[in-house]
Amino acid sequence: MPQSAFTLESLLETHDLPLIIIGADLRIVAVNRAWESSFGVMRQNMIGQPCCVDAGDCRHQRLFQTLEAYAGIFADDADANSQRLFSARGFPLLDADATLYLGETLTVLKKSAARGDESAAMIGKSAAFAQYKTRLQQAADTQAPVLLLGETGTGKELAAEFVHRHSRQAEGDFVIVDCTILGEELFESELFGHEKGAFTGATSAKKGLFELGNNGTLFFDEIGDLPLSQQPKLLRALESGQFRRVGGTAMQKANVRVVCATHRNLADMVKTGRFREDLFYRLSVFPVEVPPLRQRRQDLPLLIDHFLEQLSVNVDSGYAITQSALIKLMQYAWPGNIRELRNCLQLAAGLCKDKSIQEADIHFMQRQGSVEPVDAGEPSSDAHPLPVNSMAQFEAEFINSLISKYQGNRKLIAAEMNISERTLYRKLNRLNLT
Repeated sequence: MPQSAFTLESLLETHDLPLIIIGADLRIVAVNRAWESSFGVMRQNMIGQPCCVDAGDCRHQRLFQTLEAYAGIFADDADANSQRLFSARGFPLLDADATLYLGETLTVLKKSAARGDESAAMIGKSAAFAQYKTRLQQAADTQAPVLLLGETGTGKELAAEFVHRHSRQAEGDFVIVDCTILGEELFESELFGHEKGAFTGATSAKKGLFELGNNGTLFFDEIGDLPLSQQPKLLRALESGQFRRVGGTAMQKANVRVVCATHRNLADMVKTGRFREDLFYRLSVFPVEVPPLRQRRQDLPLLIDHFLEQLSVNVDSGYAITQSALIKLMQYAWPGNIRELRNCLQLAAGLCKDKSIQEADIHFMQRQGSVEPVDAGEPSSDAHPLPVNSMAQFEAEFINSLISKYQGNRKLIAAEMNISERTLYRKLNRLNLT
């Protein structure tokens, strides 16, 4: 692996979504643990492979040509018969030496009931968690639309999967609709599908997410981000169960269970005209509040053990955590909730020695000002993975952790980063860490 990619790879484990990094030669440089667990492929088997099977229609090549970030729903080109769809976000990345890479996060939009996904297990024993799980079971027992409300990082997608797996639709597919990417151009084509020749680039007919979710569950993640102009079309389809593919004339039908999630205050958005009142009442028949992690601190040891067990899957021996490190985790407020906890442990596992996480290995995300839930007028943190200007912040935090770990010994720091001391000094000067 090229030396310049080391910093990028070290940042992979701070990202909870499957993340892949691609070089300008359109070959894979690195993937993270979330990629391995989601797709069942060891990272060493991915490194050096071409990014796409079909080099003639490569979204990654277009980014290197235009340097413009992209988001959309794409088919799995590795298996044309699987009908597997991904929500993908691509963005340019610059490493410390100004080498350009492409980062891409992927979310699988269709999960089969036969998959038996163990990651869908819900963990906890606190009173708040017990009440929350009971509420989810009640929601699953009904056919009413469910609205999951809560801060980012609390596990709303996991809750939606729980409702699906315990509902009458459990034998059907669980299909995720990422509303943060459904802009004006994508909405109808991705939700309702299109016919061949419906628009430029429509070289074949394509099923939409409604058809893929037939007799299963359709999960609208971050429903508050759905453009106002597209909300009447969604309401019509939900109320009638009927829709047309783009460019088609035949009426299609789909029987789907609807679950939605948002970190926004939809009631306030209705008052300000940013969300349709009729759609709000259609979706919020059975609201469920997802508790933040700080309200279920008793669950922290169980969650920590669970994540460390996951991190130990592809290593020779399991990770352990010292009492002082555990106390540090227990005393933190966790504004980023379970997602932040998981990312924190991933970073700690990468920094620790001999698979033993010490207090000095625990680093929390730096935030400006007081910790508050994301404002309704600001974009969700889920929607913007690792912008370029975050690279310096993450790199500085990573090097600071090594400075603490080796008590400022530059030779040891450079050795762990697999760079020369001269390169390390350049980084320290650029990041104002001297």
